[in-house]
Amino acid sequence: MVIILRLLLIVIILFLLYSGFKYLFNPKRKLELAHEQKQFYFLDDKENVRKNFLLTYKGALFEGEKYLGTTTNAFEVVSVFIWTKSTSSLQGLTLDDFNTIEEEVKKRYPFSKVDWKSPIKELLIKKREN
Repeated sequence: MVIILRLLLIVIILFLLYSGFKYLFNPKRKLELAHEQKQFYFLDDKENVRKNFLLTYKGALFEGEKYLGTTTNAFEVVSVFIWTKSTSSLQGLTLDDFNTIEEEVKKRYPFSKVDWKSPIKELLIKKREN
C-alpha cells in the first residue's frame, strides 16, 4: 500500500511539473502577456498556411489571413489581409505604426502583398494621399 501511494505521489508531481512547463512555454500565453504589456509579438504557424496569424502591437491585437499563390519559383504566401476585432484599441496608432506592422509581416512573408480591412484601410488610403 505504501509503495502504491509513493508511486501515485510521484506521478502527481510529474504531472504538475509537466503542466507547469506546458503553461510557461505556451505561445498563446506569451501573446496575451505581450498584449497586456503593449509589446510586439507575432504568433504564427508558418507551416500551416490555412491557419491565421495573430500579432499584438502597442496594445492592439491584430489577426491576419494568409493566401497561398505562385511566385516565379515556388508556391508562397502572396497575399495577407490584416484586421482587428476591436477598433477601439487602435486609438493612438499612427501611419508609422501600421508601416511597422507591414514590415514585420513582410519579413516573414517577403512575397506577400499586405492589405488591411476596414477601418484601417480607409485611414491608410487617406494618409497616403496627403
